[in-house]
Amino acid sequence: MLRKTIITITVLITLIVIVIFLLGPAYLEKDINRVIDHNAYNISDEASALHSSLTVADLHADTLLWHRDILERSNRGHVDIPRLVEGGVAIQVFSTVTKAPKELNYEENTGDSDQITAAVILQRWPIRTWSSLYQRASYQAQRLNQAARRSKGTLVLLRTGADLEAVLRARANGASVTAGLMATEGSHALDGKLGNIQNLYNEGFRMMGLHHFFDNKLGGSLHGVSKAGLTDFGRDAIREMNRLGIMIDVAHSSEPVVDEALALSTTPLVISHTGVRGICKKPRNISDDHMRRIAAGGGLIGIGYWEGAVCDATPAGIAKSIAYAVELVGYKHVALGSDYDGATSVYFDTSELAALTQALLNEDLSDDAIRAVMGGNQIRFLQRYLPK
Repeated sequence: MLRKTIITITVLITLIVIVIFLLGPAYLEKDINRVIDHNAYNISDEASALHSSLTVADLHADTLLWHRDILERSNRGHVDIPRLVEGGVAIQVFSTVTKAPKELNYEENTGDSDQITAAVILQRWPIRTWSSLYQRASYQAQRLNQAARRSKGTLVLLRTGADLEAVLRARANGASVTAGLMATEGSHALDGKLGNIQNLYNEGFRMMGLHHFFDNKLGGSLHGVSKAGLTDFGRDAIREMNRLGIMIDVAHSSEPVVDEALALSTTPLVISHTGVRGICKKPRNISDDHMRRIAAGGGLIGIGYWEGAVCDATPAGIAKSIAYAVELVGYKHVALGSDYDGATSVYFDTSELAALTQALLNEDLSDDAIRAVMGGNQIRFLQRYLPK
């Protein structure tokens, strides 16, 4: 009798574990990456025609963190290849999240906790990723590479300027192809080793964010405790990124880090996903002064789609922040930085991007400005700074 009870309990526990691992990943993401209910957007003939002529690019999405096939249209989250195609997106930067503190906020976080480890285990990532942030970034790059190989040419990983030109030519000839570019969401993914910059470059990374929500070995995060500038390791890391041709993203870096990176980097900086304080006065967002200085150095400022960045996350609200940035620094330095699939709630997924084109027209931006912001600026930047 006891033996039967033990077997029954063991079977039940096994079934529970199987159900958790089968259904858990979808349940985990369902309420994290939401598309807020909304009526269908009214797109004018003018906006529809303009949008269909655009080459759209987005500087930031965290899609690779989640347990779904990027080649298949999903009923959750914000980004996959079918929806990128529907939205007219030619280039998507895929960022790799490797660590995030529990109860994270925009004001102050330590690096003492991590909520990504549980997600990694639940989603059945390889054991090597459970304790190594570098391995988590590497694994996400491998997933994108594998998807590109399975895609039969509809997804291409950008490593060089030649890759980009091939994608642009194919699209000009009517091919349905989307390019993906790998980036880190914070350089704690180096696991404190300068040599891992080269290793991640070899994996296909061509952009690196210096920080996420906590201070790391490179220096202070905008949301960390110290609010410090670059460390010696951080300065060495920027020099190595410059040497290899890796673009530098300071989206979550402290203001002193941004100041020092502006002075040190031999290539312009990117802020891949942010809001502007002139419209949305939240600690997540960039000051007018830093916007001007990044633009003056030839850099790019990606405007996000979530409430913390723009205060009003509707297409009209996002367009208002974009218009403010364009007025402040000129349209050649403003880009899209959605932060799709980054634990954000948005009013449209990437398949509905024509709604943003309509909103930018409503803000009286010129066609040239809209073409630049929606993708032209990022393409020009990549043409210049991707390795030859």
